[in-house]
Amino acid sequence: MDASAAKLIGAGLAAIGTGAAAIGVGNLFGQFLGGALRNPAAADGQFGRLIFGFAVTEALGIFALLIAFLLIYAV
Repeated sequence: MDASAAKLIGAGLAAIGTGAAAIGVGNLFGQFLGGALRNPAAADGQFGRLIFGFAVTEALGIFALLIAFLLIYAV
């Protein structure tokens, strides 16, 4: 296998993390909305945790994208 082909395959595998982050963010907000509709009084107390979870999930997706870019352009 050529080294450039292996590099592109590795970058494609690393880019899977960005799709997983998108699924995670959708799941996070969907579950919050479902819980907020069941108990609206507790929704304000959980909003900070929602934003923290969103930030962590999105950061993992950005790190996966960074690794993919590093594999394509820097190696």
